[in-house]
Amino acid sequence: MTTLTVPEAADLADRVLVEVEKAVVGKREALMQVLAAILAQGHVLLEDYPGLGKTLAARSFARALGLDFRRAQFTPDLLPADLTGSFVYDQRESRFDFRPGPLFTGLLLADEINRTPPKTQAALLEAMQERQVTVEGETFALPQPFHVLATANPIEYEGTFPLPEAQLDRFLLRVSFGYPGKQEEYDVLARRLDRRKEEVDLEEVTDAAGLLAMQQAVETVTVDESVGRYCVDLATATRTHPDVLTGASPRGSLGLVLAARAFAVMRRRDYVIPEDVKAIARSVLAHRITVRPELWMSDASGRTVVDQVLGQVPTPTALEHHR
Repeated sequence: MTTLTVPEAADLADRVLVEVEKAVVGKREALMQVLAAILAQGHVLLEDYPGLGKTLAARSFARALGLDFRRAQFTPDLLPADLTGSFVYDQRESRFDFRPGPLFTGLLLADEINRTPPKTQAALLEAMQERQVTVEGETFALPQPFHVLATANPIEYEGTFPLPEAQLDRFLLRVSFGYPGKQEEYDVLARRLDRRKEEVDLEEVTDAAGLLAMQQAVETVTVDESVGRYCVDLATATRTHPDVLTGASPRGSLGLVLAARAFAVMRRRDYVIPEDVKAIARSVLAHRITVRPELWMSDASGRTVVDQVLGQVPTPTALEHHR
């Protein structure tokens, strides 16, 4: 297997971002978070209004990373077998053969995941956590690497099935792109007029083996005990916050460490500093927090809780890195 140093992985990550930015304009910070989740071997929930580039971002990352890409449009009538695949009888061979579904890919876009019933949403759980699917008692391993980028529309609730906490917890990050600025929006128009076609031609920066090597480079990043304890303090502080019904689970503190390591690599470091944790804290923790029901009509949200916790929990002092 190919091995990469942290600077080599950082160079590749930067090239991937530059390539994706040819398609998704002016959203570098959000794109860095999505890439950090992928480098940390996690999955991403893209929750935003329609037309802000969620699907385009998923396609662009698959192209730049050289991954097989499949898109599953989640609808109320989608069945679990439509995702996992099923056994089909072969009359000539007189046997049942497994026909794999769209889950068997490098990067799956689960489009509008909250439009399908819980039974089908649950079909993703095993795949996301165990990297395998079980069909009629038989288990099939998914290709490596395997990542899910799911999209959800935060404003349309009619005919939707909100993701339960157990499934939200499976997403390492929840990211929103937000509306572009005026200049960025004009750049989108200008680029479309210049290329005279709808599709954006992106180059393949690396491939599946290259991504696995980048992920291994992330595994070499060191985390000082003070930073690890800082991640635990942030997660536990969400559980005692007065606005919170349920706070972040231990998976939240683990997610902070894993995503912060990936962010450190993208910043060309082989060690994590508190600023790496702060950069991804909102995206890692906010969706793992349930606000008290009586506060749902107020400004209180997972994000405001994380912002307050970041201001209250003492930050470890600057770290000196000794080689």
